[in-house]
Amino acid sequence: MSRTVLASEVAKPFIDEIKLQISQLEEKPKLVGFLANEDPAAKMYAEWTAKTCQQTGIVFELRECPRTELEDKIVDANEDPSVHGIMVYYPVFGGTQDQYLQNTVAVEKDVEGLCHKYRYNLYHNIRFLDKQETKKCIIPCTPLAIVKIMEHIGAYNKILPFGNRLHGRIVTIVNRSEVVGRPLAALLANDGAKVYSVDEFGIMEYSRGPGIALARHETFECTLTLDQVLAKSDVVITGVPSPKYTLSAEHMKDGVIAINFSTFKNMGEDVKKKASIFVPSVGKVTVSMLERNLLRLHEYLTSK
Repeated sequence: MSRTVLASEVAKPFIDEIKLQISQLEEKPKLVGFLANEDPAAKMYAEWTAKTCQQTGIVFELRECPRTELEDKIVDANEDPSVHGIMVYYPVFGGTQDQYLQNTVAVEKDVEGLCHKYRYNLYHNIRFLDKQETKKCIIPCTPLAIVKIMEHIGAYNKILPFGNRLHGRIVTIVNRSEVVGRPLAALLANDGAKVYSVDEFGIMEYSRGPGIALARHETFECTLTLDQVLAKSDVVITGVPSPKYTLSAEHMKDGVIAINFSTFKNMGEDVKKKASIFVPSVGKVTVSMLERNLLRLHEYLTSK
């Protein structure tokens, strides 16, 4: 029988640690969230953020504005010394215009890790901002949440050296967005996994090559079908933002770890017959990773 692991179970130790750290601070970290769309998933995420911040002692301010004013509002927050972290609830315009907004957020306040500096470092397996390796890079919240979930349920092999603990694991991710899917594929591949990244245009393989000999992941063309990669995968992760998409467990192997990060149910009930562990959602872990990133930025800003 499959065991269902709830996001609240994984998030709890992180939330407890965050509460403890904040209780010891004289100046509470302040997070500003910008909402400039009518997307229900974004509004739900904003509500989760506000609720969790209240529980942990973080000062959270939601600023709603027309999307035409968003860039100027971000710049104002960049220059406000009382603000330690900035996030934007996407999509706003979509496409390259949203990427431009991601790069408008100052590196030292980018709590989501979506600006060019952090994304470049992630894809090149650069884990620190400085040569002394005292300041870790900020990782996008949902990919980081999925990593922490995989660590919690034992998908990472703790016997192996840090950075290689997914060696031997095969992972399929059904989502290759620039916000979650592709960064997640890079993270897992940099940690040693062979990752099949799936979207409507096909399948790509991310890995560090045979024997994980490469210093960072590379991307390879893939001729396998979705059914074929599912049959090989130890972990299957879905994140399709549509209520109409359902991934059948028919071709998944027995004992698979199944994780869904979409706000919709991407996996049918049959997944519980195949999966050893099923994680139906990740939202609460994502919010705790957001707060964890904020604490890190607060430390960097206040220790100057």
